[in-house]
Amino acid sequence: YMGLYVGFFAAGARLLLRSFTPLTAIWTLSALWVGLDWLRGVLFSGFPWMDPGYALWQQPMLIQSADLFGHHGITFIIVLVNSLVVLFLQQKGRGRKRDRLRPTISVLLLLLAVSAYSLARWHNLEKDLAVADHLAVGIVQGNIDQSVKWSPENQGVTVEGYIQQTTSLFGPEKNGNRPTLVIWPETSLPFYPVDHPLLGKLQGMVAQNDLALLAGAPWYEVIDRENRTFRFFNSALLLAPAGDFVGRYEKSHLVPFGEYVPLKPFLPFLAPLVESVGDFTAGKVEQPLVWQQARIGVLICFESIFADISRKWVQAGANVLVNLTNDAWYGKSSAPHHSLAMTVFRSVETRRSLVRSANTGFSGFVDPLGRMQQRSGLFEPWAATAEVILWDEVTFWVRYGYFFAPLCLLLAAGCVAVALKYGRKTI
Repeated sequence: YMGLYVGFFAAGARLLLRSFTPLTAIWTLSALWVGLDWLRGVLFSGFPWMDPGYALWQQPMLIQSADLFGHHGITFIIVLVNSLVVLFLQQKGRGRKRDRLRPTISVLLLLLAVSAYSLARWHNLEKDLAVADHLAVGIVQGNIDQSVKWSPENQGVTVEGYIQQTTSLFGPEKNGNRPTLVIWPETSLPFYPVDHPLLGKLQGMVAQNDLALLAGAPWYEVIDRENRTFRFFNSALLLAPAGDFVGRYEKSHLVPFGEYVPLKPFLPFLAPLVESVGDFTAGKVEQPLVWQQARIGVLICFESIFADISRKWVQAGANVLVNLTNDAWYGKSSAPHHSLAMTVFRSVETRRSLVRSANTGFSGFVDPLGRMQQRSGLFEPWAATAEVILWDEVTFWVRYGYFFAPLCLLLAAGCVAVALKYGRKTI
């Protein structure tokens, strides 16, 4: 299914290059790619993985315009520049000089405008962020093996390991760098916390260290106790120093065939095809979780790859984003790197700090300019504290969201329709 989009682009590119002048073709090709990327990210619940724009995640100066058009704007520029290179290679030694000159000038003008915006944005925002409010936040990366994580006999060992790592953030050598909020990963509590014997240990830890704990855990609600009907959620819970839960978020974008079976009432034969599939209920993005001056928008697992969820949190008032995830499923592959890259863009698009706590990595802190402040390795225990910037600016992207990419799709579709109807033109 994912490969179909590349096929559609290849077919469209062949048609556009044969039907339009080079100037029109390279811009339309970029629009086609971005439009298809957007469609892939929303159709059938969406899977916006490996968009070309994410390749620049380690070059924060180059991605500052993402606060205007999102990551799709960066993808557009990358495809446009590469289309220009292909044009030069294709027409080397033949064709009219102006067929190469006009596209080159148009691309250079765009790059000049984007560079000027990025430099100005970086300079101004860097000064403003230096005097912004901040909060000391700790991260714990437990590195818990998936094969033992959910075993009842290992629950106590898992929690004790997290408590020890958290306590390490409060040693005498830490001086004033003591967190008031600590983040544990997705389902770091491998049990239903309400009335569980291990809840007392957590309450003792937060009371002793005078901190709040934001941790991932399963949660359930009773629908009908007599008929034993329940709703289950993949949740993030905020535990206050007093020992009570003061906030909860239920994951709103569930993983198909991992946390639920799509169209299960209409296609019941699908359920047996997926062993150990979850039966979770989706929550909603409503009000941020509040601790002290922090208003926290929570992203659980792969919610961080969906830009619109982060946008909704900021629209709801969040001044910091937190990603709780368990990427152990990916193993030692490129997937954890891809996941981290997409997370960085959420900071730039929304101009919010993002704190990422992953079971096996990568964990770390990203500032509103997209700079990684600290970062863990993969498959290792890790704990760290940082002063996290709290920021309230509402960006152009947050206000207007996905308008650029659908517009690109409409433009590209219109050009393809013209090419199919009229054939070779000098447009």
